[in-house]
Order: sequence, then C-alpha cells, then structure tokens
Amino acid sequence: MLPRVLIIAGSDSGGGAGIQGDLKTVTMLGGYAATAITALTAQNTNGVFGIHAVPDDFIAQQIDLVLSDIGADCIKTGMLHSASVIDVIVNHVPKGIPLVVDTVMVAKGGSPLLEASAIEALKAKLIPRSHIITPNIPEAELLLGRKIPDVASMEQAAHDLVKLGSYAVLLKGGHLDGNEVADILIENSIVTKYSSPRIATRHTHGTGCTLASAIATGIARGLPLERAVLEARTYVLKALEHAPGLGQGHGPLGHNYRIASSSF
Repeated sequence: MLPRVLIIAGSDSGGGAGIQGDLKTVTMLGGYAATAITALTAQNTNGVFGIHAVPDDFIAQQIDLVLSDIGADCIKTGMLHSASVIDVIVNHVPKGIPLVVDTVMVAKGGSPLLEASAIEALKAKLIPRSHIITPNIPEAELLLGRKIPDVASMEQAAHDLVKLGSYAVLLKGGHLDGNEVADILIENSIVTKYSSPRIATRHTHGTGCTLASAIATGIARGLPLERAVLEARTYVLKALEHAPGLGQGHGPLGHNYRIASSSF
C-alpha cells in the first residue's frame, strides 16, 4: 500500500517550509501526504510577516475526516503555535499511529512560531505521545532550559530529551559551528551518530520540516528508525545541494532535485 502520512502543521506562503515543504517531501519520497492546517502564515525568504490561526475545532475536523477515510501510517506535526492546538492533537490523534513531532518554535529568520505558554504543553502532553522528536539546538535548549554549546555536549542533551517521554530523539546539530554537521539519534538507549560535511549555502529554509517529513515517510514505509533517519538526511543533503537559488533571504531547498534536471 502507498505509505500514508498525515501532516499537521502551518502553511508557508513562500513554499519552502511548513505544509508546502512537507507535501513536496512526502510526494518525492513515494508517499501520499494528507494535511490538517493549523495556521496560515504570510512569509517569504526574508521572514514571517503575519500569522493567522486556524480555529481549533476546524483543525480537529480536518484530522478526524482524513483519518476516518484515508487513514495514516504515520503522523507528523510541525507548527502548532498554542497550547490549545497541542490539546487538539493529543485528543484527536490515535495512540496506535507513530507520531513524528518536529518541535517547531522559531522560524529560520528568528520569528517565534510557538507561544511561550505552549512550551510546557508540548513537553507535558505531546512529546510523551511521540515516536520521535526532532529538535535543533535552539529548540533543545528551550526544552531543557540550558545551553548546548558544542558537539561534545549533544549526546547528554539527547539522553535528557528522551527523559521527556518520547520513544526516540534526533538532536540536530546544524546550528553549531564547524565544517561538519552532527546529528544524534537515541532509540532504546542506543546512540547512533550521523555526520556530514556542512554545505555552504543560505538556501536552508525548510530543512527541519523536510527532514521530519522524510523521516515520517520512512516510518510509513516500515523502515527501522535508524534507516529512516539515514535516508531522510541523505534526501535533505541532496535537496540542499540542488537548491534553486530563489529569494533574497533564506531560500528554499530543491525538493524536486530528482526530476528538475529532466523537466526543464
């Protein structure tokens, strides 16, 4: 059966991240993506200039209708923005479906995407329901309440993040300095370290959304988590290398790199 991924996240009018980036990723990796949109954003590569929240009951209706008809092999969350939206997810997402939680808190340009009051709800309610969370360094620092200054401190931070209740954690080290980008996966106390050369580019908008959706697609395909993360990282690296160079700020990835060269 076609791997089905339900994405619960915000819309990105610039097309690089959020629902739009998620849809491209799942489709390019051979899955079927359905959506429940939590918020509309007015943004481009220079930043987020407006956010319009979707009513909670309508978010719930989207989730219920998709799951009751199409179903899902994995569910991925992105921008949830408020504690009440997190409550909707907890109350309407079945426990038997693997849940990938991308802990979206701040946009690439620095705009906050999660209300401060919602961080505790994320920690107390949603993370314990998740199969895997995928925080970057700034998000992990907010969740743990301390700095993660270097790669050497990442492993302990990842262990501490697991204690919040998720089955697994992928701590992403791209925000740290260095010529290499290190990520750490912890699953059942087993540590897997991934490393790749840093790609010098400003076109990084949507890397977190893309990685989490790629992992969700791998899970929906039935891949072991370590393999799903490996294949997702490979896809993101290739998409970074083939970024189309759009926009004046943080441009989008080349999600369609596999077909772009033969299509134009």
